[in-house]
Amino acid sequence: MIRRYFIFPILSIIVFFIGACKQKLITFNDSEIDIITTFRGSIMPLVTINSETDSLFLRKLSAPLNIADVKSEYFISLANSMLLTVTNPENEGVGIAAPQVGVSKQLIAVQRIDKEGEPFEFYVNPKIVSFSGDKKTGGEGCLSVPGMKGLVDRYQEIVIEYNDIEDFTIKSDTVEGFTAVIFQHEIDHLNGILYIDKANNLTDKTE
Repeated sequence: MIRRYFIFPILSIIVFFIGACKQKLITFNDSEIDIITTFRGSIMPLVTINSETDSLFLRKLSAPLNIADVKSEYFISLANSMLLTVTNPENEGVGIAAPQVGVSKQLIAVQRIDKEGEPFEFYVNPKIVSFSGDKKTGGEGCLSVPGMKGLVDRYQEIVIEYNDIEDFTIKSDTVEGFTAVIFQHEIDHLNGILYIDKANNLTDKTE
């Protein structure tokens, strides 16, 4: 009777412990870890539509990050390399998404044109929860669509939600103007959407 009495609490503790361990496992796969570690501290090669394989990759839905991912060395290395890539003087951008460097995770970097100093900020698992006002047509380009530009209709005010990098709590932000356009462009990447899918026309950048 004593053994039978204690077996259920013990099993419950074991199941809880296993579940907790699983929650702490990172979700970066071997291929993503290889990319991240290979280009640690350096500019990363861009995934572009010039390659059929890359084009198919850019159409994938990105996987969410968990708190273990965000606290890992891989996340820090990825963020640092993404920043180096988007600020590369030879091929600068105002935003970049992890799929653009071969990592299919829900992470973007956006240049906050609406803030003093126009800093780049990273957003984990970002999503747009509301759109406001009329759409406005503006010119766009993309690091993954080299040599092209187009006109896209975008909302000028949005509300985003994302997981805070420090404590993983859900935060929200209301974003307006060109910065809102950047967020829409980059979050589209996480859903396998490119700006050329929405462009009214496409032309060569040199024209």
